[in-house]
Amino acid sequence: MAYTVQQAKSQLDQLLQEAEEGKIVEIARDAKPAVRLVLVEQPAKRRRALGKYAGLCQYSDDVFKPLETDEELREYGFDILADAKVLGEPAA
Repeated sequence: MAYTVQQAKSQLDQLLQEAEEGKIVEIARDAKPAVRLVLVEQPAKRRRALGKYAGLCQYSDDVFKPLETDEELREYGFDILADAKVLGEPAA
């Protein structure tokens, strides 16, 4: 439905209600359609699917095994620990 600017000023609540109902609401200036009120749709909240990725990640049992030897520590970039240096100690 088309309204003039004056009608839109005085009947804004009605225009909003019509737009919320899905009707086309146009406001005309100098007998020419100037703007259209449309409903702003809220995006639907996406729900997480629990267990969606279950079974896709596989790892060996020793993945959580602590690194014990100097060779193992150096292999993974822990040279500080392999050289028995602890952060915060003064250099010898």
